[in-house]
Amino acid sequence: MHLHILGICGTFMGGIALLARAMGHQVSGSDANVYPPMSTQLEQAGIVLMEGFEAEHLQPVPDIVVVGNAMSRGNPAVEAMLNQGMLYTSGPQWLAEHVLQGRWVLAVAGTHGKTSTASLLTWMLEDAGMQPGFLIGGVPENFGVSARLGESPFFVVEADEYDTAFFDKRSKFIHYRPRTLLMNNLEFDHADIFDDLDMIQRQFHHLVRTVPAQGLIISPLNDGNLSDVLDRGVWTPMEFFDPDIEAGWHTENATPDGHSFDVICEGEYQGTVNWDLIGRHNVANALGALAAARHAGVPVKEAIQSLGRYKNVKRRMELRGEIDGICVYDDFAHHPTAIETTLDGLRKQVGDARIIALLEPRSNTMKQGVHADQMALALQAADRVMMFVPDDLQWDAAASLAPLGSRVALFNDTQSMVTEVVEMAQSGDHLLVMSNGGFEAIHQRLLDALQARMPV
Repeated sequence: MHLHILGICGTFMGGIALLARAMGHQVSGSDANVYPPMSTQLEQAGIVLMEGFEAEHLQPVPDIVVVGNAMSRGNPAVEAMLNQGMLYTSGPQWLAEHVLQGRWVLAVAGTHGKTSTASLLTWMLEDAGMQPGFLIGGVPENFGVSARLGESPFFVVEADEYDTAFFDKRSKFIHYRPRTLLMNNLEFDHADIFDDLDMIQRQFHHLVRTVPAQGLIISPLNDGNLSDVLDRGVWTPMEFFDPDIEAGWHTENATPDGHSFDVICEGEYQGTVNWDLIGRHNVANALGALAAARHAGVPVKEAIQSLGRYKNVKRRMELRGEIDGICVYDDFAHHPTAIETTLDGLRKQVGDARIIALLEPRSNTMKQGVHADQMALALQAADRVMMFVPDDLQWDAAASLAPLGSRVALFNDTQSMVTEVVEMAQSGDHLLVMSNGGFEAIHQRLLDALQARMPV
């Protein structure tokens, strides 16, 4: 079968492409924004990539067109697909029908931490010899790919609440029918498709309704927004976690930066985690993943040991390089809560060392200014804030970040940002780049410019 995927370089659709290729299908795809790491994965898998969305890309006519949720009416490829009566489906629907049917699905949902937690869970299963399949919105370093079919009934999927396609406005995760559901947290996001928090909560409750009575739902103990979802009705056993307060799963003796902590499950000490990750958010992610892994049959003590062998996901506090004692990190944070927790984790790790935060407000929600009044507080832990201001930003960045005073600098182009950062950077600094896009390859440009200023 020949699948052509529209929007193939998105992390989710790229994963669909890898799964289809592994099943023996012929796969091609179109996208307007092709950049690593997804483009590299696809090319290595022998998948043909086409730049843009031309009608000609659908000739000869594929057996089915898989449509990404970034596609809309008016797109030349979409219009050609509809006019010629081609068979088409969404990525989540194709995944449900061709990969997930009949498998034990472990779904990780939530506003923040889905990719990291799904990667943690997948590694626990893998390290226990269970050979799970997975589709994750990033590239876990333990695997080197974002998706694989697996050799067992278990399949871990990052369960995104974003809409499915232009013809299916339900959240993606409605299609997955998990047996194990882990919900990390819930805040308002995706203002381009959700009018308010209640609309997102309604979708989360639709997801809750699909979990069987013989399954398990795992949720934080003190997330009020998720509690409201669960108050609407639950038909499945539940387990709760929290890093700070006593819950079914909680921690004791945690170091301030989260590098080490004791795991307590149902009042019993299970073991001590010693790992490379930092931040309270990652401790919470680990607790939820431990609960999900136990449900799938992994002994807790084994899973705790697996965490010590875990390698983080690309673009999650990923150290891209160090030049002259200056560290450059790449992080996916693009929501005030994620920005704040990422900075907090780095601050606890580096102490008084200077942190220079470089931010690109790229998501639709960020551009619309839904969280503009939260940005100054989210960036408080940074010593300097360098923010790129795109032409379509709909809020006054200078006014919103005014509480940070002279620590803030705004830029209309990334080259000016690179130049100023490199001029000010000193040995011992930490340059934290935060964006959910390519940010014009600013990470490598910073490293190159820092290297160029070194004495010959």
